[in-house]
Order: sequence, then structure tokens, then C-alpha cells
Amino acid sequence: MTLKILDDRIRSVVGDTADVEQVATGFIFTEGPIWDPRTKSLIFSDMPGDIMRRWSAENGIETFRQPCNKANGNTWDLQGRLVTCEHGSRVTRTEEDGSITVLATHYDGKELNSPNDLTVKSDGSIYFTDPTYGRMEGPGFPREQDMDYQGVFRISPDGELTRLADDFLQPNGIAFSNDESKLFLNDTDRGHVRVFDVNPDGSVSGGEVWVEVTGDGDGVPDGMKIDSQDNLYTTGPGGIHVFDIDKTDLGVIEVPEHIANFTWGDDDLRTLYVTASKSLYRTRVNVPGRKLF
Repeated sequence: MTLKILDDRIRSVVGDTADVEQVATGFIFTEGPIWDPRTKSLIFSDMPGDIMRRWSAENGIETFRQPCNKANGNTWDLQGRLVTCEHGSRVTRTEEDGSITVLATHYDGKELNSPNDLTVKSDGSIYFTDPTYGRMEGPGFPREQDMDYQGVFRISPDGELTRLADDFLQPNGIAFSNDESKLFLNDTDRGHVRVFDVNPDGSVSGGEVWVEVTGDGDGVPDGMKIDSQDNLYTTGPGGIHVFDIDKTDLGVIEVPEHIANFTWGDDDLRTLYVTASKSLYRTRVNVPGRKLF
């Protein structure tokens, strides 16, 4: 992992370099990393293997859940419960006793495509993307699409499912600005990031293109998150692109494998854990990520 500097401001965000450590390898295709501060461990998905794994410095790699309905994105709700997007057309929550509560499977009588990634707002509502990747051979369960669009949805605190947008080719990464006034979403097939205004009732409006994610090398907009200073990180050509709030591409954290997603971890939330195809990597950054609960 090296740092491609496009603007010197990236030095204050990431550092002067992005020295890499390969934490573990030998997987099929890793995704959905989420740091658990209680156990000081990282949970992540390996979709084609239909398995969720846990890594810690103390115990190395362990099985977290198998089978897992080809889980993809993971996050925490406000109570610290794991919320997961599953390619088997479900959004679920893992309760404290390990049981699984199904939060969403259908909208307007039709099965969800394959929930992909998600984020939780401070009022407890869950926002998630629903492309069709989980209906393809390998990462999902091959089957015909029930819906005629690829959308973005919200699960309210009382469990109501609402469609927010349906004009994406393949909606994927999703993240709120720190003040939650903006919702950022990337469209993998179009290669860009869009921004929506978040309305008081939780709906969204707008949706103009915020940035095009361009560059050299392998990679597309996939995993996307915002750090504690509103710098937007998204996967893209060549690695992880870091954008300032003024839309400037500050630089690219280059990784030796195709990157799907990433998250911040360790006690100070300054270690960037990267799920990259067959391996898990990490590097240190200057600006920490955001505390999720």
C-alpha cells in the first residue's frame, strides 16, 4: 500500500505515506468490515464462501457465522447490535443473545434485489442500498430480479420501509455527513458519487452528482465512508480515493489487490482496515473515523 498524493492536504488526513500490513489472506472475496470496540476485533464478510469472519490480534481469524445468507455490508445500530445486508434479499439485526431478527425482505409486495451496504442515522433509522449483485453467480444466489429498479431504502425506527430513490444503475456505498444534513451514495456502474439533502422526516431530495471517481488502475466506487472531519473515502480506480469536503480528490491509498470496502478501527479509530479480495490489510491514518455507538 502506497499513497498517491494529488493534493498536499492529504498529508494531514492520511499522513506522508500509507505503509501497509497484510493482516490475513486466503479468502475468496472480502467485504463489509466493521470494528467491534468491545472485543477489539474486526467482523467482515466473505460472500462467495457464505461466511462471516472475525479477526483479532489475540485470536487471529475465527468463524463468526456460517452460513450467513451471503452477507455483505455490516454496521452497528445505536444499541451496538450488528445490522447486516444479506444478498439473500434481507436486512437483519443480530440480537444480544445471537438470534437474528429480520428487518426487511420485500417492498410493495416485491422481493428486495440484494441489500448491499448500509448506515444508521442518529434517530435509529437504517438507510441501505439495493443493487442486483447478490443475484449473480459467485457473490450471490443466481435468480431473476423481482423489482424493475435498483433502489435506496430507509427502515424507520418503528420498522416502516420506505423507498428513497430508484434512479441508480447499481447503488452501493452509502454515508452521512457528520451533521447528517447530507447523504452520499455512489453508483458503481456510473462511476460517481451523488449527494442528497436529508429532510426532517428522513426522506431525501436532490441527488446531483457530487464527484466523478476517476483515475488509473483497477477499481470502482464500492465501499464508501466519511471520517470524523467530513473527508469522504471511496474505493475507485487504483485504490481508496480521499475527497475533501470541497470535492477535491486529495489522493489515493493504493492497495495491491482489488478493494471492496474498509473501516476504521482500534481504540483511537485511526487504523484503516481494508477488505481487498483475498486479503485483509491495514494502515494508520491521521484523522480518525467516526464512533458508531
